[in-house]
Amino acid sequence: MLDTHRPRNALQYYLHRTPKPLEILCIDPWFIAVNKPFDELSVPGKPPLNHNTTQQRVAAHIGAAEVIHRLDGATSGVLLFARNKWFQREMNTYFRQRWIKKTYCALVSGILQYNQGSIDIPLGRDWPNRPKQKVDWEGKASLTHWQRVGPPVEMKGHYYSRVLLRPITGRTHQLRLHLCNLGHPILGDRMYHPQGEASSTPFGLAPRLYLHAQCLEFSHPVTGVPCRIFAAPAF
Repeated sequence: MLDTHRPRNALQYYLHRTPKPLEILCIDPWFIAVNKPFDELSVPGKPPLNHNTTQQRVAAHIGAAEVIHRLDGATSGVLLFARNKWFQREMNTYFRQRWIKKTYCALVSGILQYNQGSIDIPLGRDWPNRPKQKVDWEGKASLTHWQRVGPPVEMKGHYYSRVLLRPITGRTHQLRLHLCNLGHPILGDRMYHPQGEASSTPFGLAPRLYLHAQCLEFSHPVTGVPCRIFAAPAF
């Protein structure tokens, strides 16, 4: 169902929404994994963006929540927090060395021509339009593998496709920009979709960004046991 009454001001939306109950996926002696809701900040921002963030809610539940990685406020899915500084440092190394396999699910506009592919386009900051990023051929290398899942779906005269995304690098807004550059922006992306909120299409008026961090896979730094943290998308 399309929501045309969502606040246009993202700051207002973050400040006044009622948090959903914290969905815990896994509690380990060294970390906790949760399913972050969409339109909730991972960590506190500059005041007054410092209420009801996922980190604060996890810390209130277990007493400590050291930041390992982040998801965009508009993105839902698997988010990890360390329970002590040592494990935080170890997992930061894992992310930096790309020892963690990340899988996202998204709905994108249009019909993809191929079943799978890769997007290898460097990205950089769009300083005049912060916090937006941009394609920058002198920027940082950015690589995303994608795979189409199932046939295209029709909605109100428009077609969209479900894709699985595996980002090899972890640049800010990487998946959103890469899919836009491919010509298939993510459904509900008000920051990068060329039609944006003004569109009368389902893609402009979607109630959320249809991007979800579905799975993280890694070897436990302490035990060596393979870990697979999964959260099914709500779409």
